[in-house]
Amino acid sequence: MDIKQISVFVENKPGRLATITKFLGENHVDIRALSIADTRDFGILRLIVDNPDQTITLLREAGYTVSITSVIAVAMNDEPGSLAKVLEILYMAGITVEYMYAFITRTKDHAYVVLRVEDTKDSRARDILMNNDIHLASSEDIYSL
Repeated sequence: MDIKQISVFVENKPGRLATITKFLGENHVDIRALSIADTRDFGILRLIVDNPDQTITLLREAGYTVSITSVIAVAMNDEPGSLAKVLEILYMAGITVEYMYAFITRTKDHAYVVLRVEDTKDSRARDILMNNDIHLASSEDIYSL
């Protein structure tokens, strides 16, 4: 149930995000979610896309510095308190959330959040969430939104 998150190193210069997103659009890459963290000189653009393997290849061939990170996507009821419940379960299990971001979907019943936990190779976070009736979105669920 891992989701492939693409991280792209971006110089912090005017037009860099426009250039990258235009490149992705021209290559028919559909962005499902994104987040950017920046410093004075550079940023990291985090992307969830419809076809991560193809996108990674395209970006690398175009000369971008790209890395892949496994993240978890949680499907929650779209109602107040749902995110707090997920985070409380992880906190009580001693699992650290390094960062997260949400995205809007075409469904009306669910809200989705992408979580990067301290060790995504360890399935403990997934198991704990599922054992607490938290629905994890599959990669197919997310890529096809």
